Amino acid sequence: MDILQEILSGLKHNMLRTILTGLSVSWGIFILIVLLGAGNGLKNGVSSNFSQRATNTVQMWSGTSSLPYQGLKSGRALDFSDKQLTNVDQNLSEASDETGIIDKQSTISWQNEYGSYSVKGVDPYYSTIFNLKFDNDGGRFINEMDLKENSKVIVLDKKIADVLFKSKTSIGEYVRVGEVEFKVVGVNSKKERWGDGSAYIPFTTAQIIFNPDRKFKSIAMEVNGLKTKEANDAFNDKLKKSMSKSLRFDPNDTQALWIWNSQRQYIQTMKIFAGITLFVTIIGIFTLIAGIVGVSNIMLVSVKERTREIGIRKAIGARPGSILLSVIIESILITTIFGYIGMVFGVGLTELVNFVMVQSAASNPSDTGMSVFKDPTVQLSYVFVSTGILIFSGIIAGYMPARRAVKIKPIEAMREE
Repeated sequence: MDILQEILSGLKHNMLRTILTGLSVSWGIFILIVLLGAGNGLKNGVSSNFSQRATNTVQMWSGTSSLPYQGLKSGRALDFSDKQLTNVDQNLSEASDETGIIDKQSTISWQNEYGSYSVKGVDPYYSTIFNLKFDNDGGRFINEMDLKENSKVIVLDKKIADVLFKSKTSIGEYVRVGEVEFKVVGVNSKKERWGDGSAYIPFTTAQIIFNPDRKFKSIAMEVNGLKTKEANDAFNDKLKKSMSKSLRFDPNDTQALWIWNSQRQYIQTMKIFAGITLFVTIIGIFTLIAGIVGVSNIMLVSVKERTREIGIRKAIGARPGSILLSVIIESILITTIFGYIGMVFGVGLTELVNFVMVQSAASNPSDTGMSVFKDPTVQLSYVFVSTGILIFSGIIAGYMPARRAVKIKPIEAMREE
């Protein structure tokens, strides 16, 4: 207690020096937490956008040929059929769970409520590929039995269910799609980013109702084992060559087929954010180093100013260990208290930003645009490790000059200017 009272008295006597030392510690911790939080927020925001669909998804759309091929003229409208689905299943071993997508705009009505919505004819795999969500009371998605029996069942996005049924339960009710009645078997609760929502019916049923020629424009699938950008690029090329043979268009035709490979985009994006995280970490480390240097310099000055005092204390019988202990405890007090202050302010700022964003999202439930910043918080382990590093550095910063000072003979120490 005597040592502690002595230290506190010394800190009060040199208040400006104490505050400057503490600010360098607090600022280093604060900036590190804010930078790491900002990096995590960006990474989490972009990652959440990829969660809208499985990251190993490939979707392709047929277009219009822009080059002549094997005697066929350019300008031909290209459409998929069951032949292309079979082609993907048999010739592309990396692909699985493929589904054709028939997309038609149609009026959906229930009693006096109605609206024009996108009606998609899909296979059961669609739900997994695009991460559709069903609450406990949200029913189910289309299944294999629906396909085999050409069932007139329909799954609605929550946006559509809310418009048509208001607060009433839609499961088990019948809606009219154009002039055909469908039974509602499920409600997808996943928020869609754009549009008024979609409805989903069995692919086979959609073929009968909307596509008597059995043609459609899009195919989606999951791919497996493609862990690098190069592997995904190779798959894209393989897919395009396979489709060029099946649909008879030039493989170099850029207008004939459009391919979206989400895993390729995900890998590229994660590499970018790995670079951002590394950059932010380096900046944070240098900020910590700046804090460490500040603490070291000020502690060095502090001990040098007290060299005469140390000499006098040795002359009247103080042991070197007690002198060292007082300097070390002073370093620990300064770095711990101000490090904790910086930690509190840093974590508090990131949590405040996160709270504001959560409240903003809650007050705007219809806002489903792309998020570029989400959950900008930092793991407490990083915070405690950083604070620990500063505390340890403060101990070393105080110990080294103090150790030198206590080795000086009392008479030489008292001569120090």
